[in-house]
Amino acid sequence: MILFRTPAIFTLRPELVAAESTRHGGVSPAPYQSLNLGKNTADAPANTAENRRRFCAALGFASDALAWSKQVHGAEVRLVNAPGGAEGFDALVTQTPGVLLSVSVADCTPVLVFDPVHRAVAAIHAGWRGAAAGIIGKTLRVMAEQFGTHGADCLAYVGTCIDECSFEVGSEVATEFDPSFKRYDPERNKFFIDLKKNCAAQLLAAGLATEHIEVSPFSTVLHNDDYFSHRKEGGITGRMLAVIGLRSQQS
Repeated sequence: MILFRTPAIFTLRPELVAAESTRHGGVSPAPYQSLNLGKNTADAPANTAENRRRFCAALGFASDALAWSKQVHGAEVRLVNAPGGAEGFDALVTQTPGVLLSVSVADCTPVLVFDPVHRAVAAIHAGWRGAAAGIIGKTLRVMAEQFGTHGADCLAYVGTCIDECSFEVGSEVATEFDPSFKRYDPERNKFFIDLKKNCAAQLLAAGLATEHIEVSPFSTVLHNDDYFSHRKEGGITGRMLAVIGLRSQQS
């Protein structure tokens, strides 16, 4: 079983490390089996530390190269200059080599962005609140301000998350989304939200070309044997990491 998948859109970029973890190859017992990378679960800290070590080592990084934030399902963007943690941010951006930006997910959408012209990267956690608040467009605007990024130059990956046919919501959530990203089921009196479509649309609106956007074919719910799903597993499960970083000579 593989520890991670590398988005195909980034594979020809030797200066870049980008990956999305699976739930395989770790040491955590049920219900977190096995590669739980989340810091805020009831799993033993020693387990998650060893899992992060294994995951990062497989990517050629030490786990202390990770940069992260305690996510709050908002739309705040953090400029990162060194590894380590923060709180209150759902998107991270950097130009600093050797730093591995990470976002934690278990149904929400991870989005990874690479600007090859200015050698800048972003890792975005887009749950429904962040997606509805336009976090992806905001992140690209921060990259433009900080690094001179143009969306047309960028490559992006919309990662594995809950799929549209599994993301059933009430009207209070559905009202936050444009009709093109939701479907109403009259029999259930519920809506279904397409987070991947919404995230891809935000990237297009930021200037990215369609051919520069890869969308994961996997679902945390439908492919639960390979990915953690907070909804399918009743809220007691592990977390994946989606990571992106620029290699340094030491990496």
